Amino acid sequence: MKKFLLLFVLIIISYTCLSCNVKTTKRHTDTDYSIGNPTVDEILEDNRNADLFLFNQIVYTNAEDLEWVKAKELTIGEEVLVISKQTNDRNKFDDGAATKLPVGTKIYKPVESGNILVAIVDRKEIRYLGLREG
Repeated sequence: MKKFLLLFVLIIISYTCLSCNVKTTKRHTDTDYSIGNPTVDEILEDNRNADLFLFNQIVYTNAEDLEWVKAKELTIGEEVLVISKQTNDRNKFDDGAATKLPVGTKIYKPVESGNILVAIVDRKEIRYLGLREG
């Protein structure tokens, strides 16, 4: 009798524990969220006129309207990229492609560490901010 009672109690406890673990939440799809750095596709989908370029698989967007980027003291460092293609076609985007910067534009990494690169166009500095997750 004790064995039967013990077995019955274990079954009830197991059933209760299993019932608590059943989730009834909505299943996420790829369109609900993505993990990782923003892509050219994502940026251009939101803004077809975005001013951006791709370097080391990181999207850099024009940061002229960001006060904290403009206020940052930067010293131009080494040249890291020359824009090789101008396109708005998401399928033709690879490192060195840009939406607005002319072909031949040189991109520099500031001496100060950070997530900002500087393009020089007509002797004018244009700052771009790398879009990274986290």
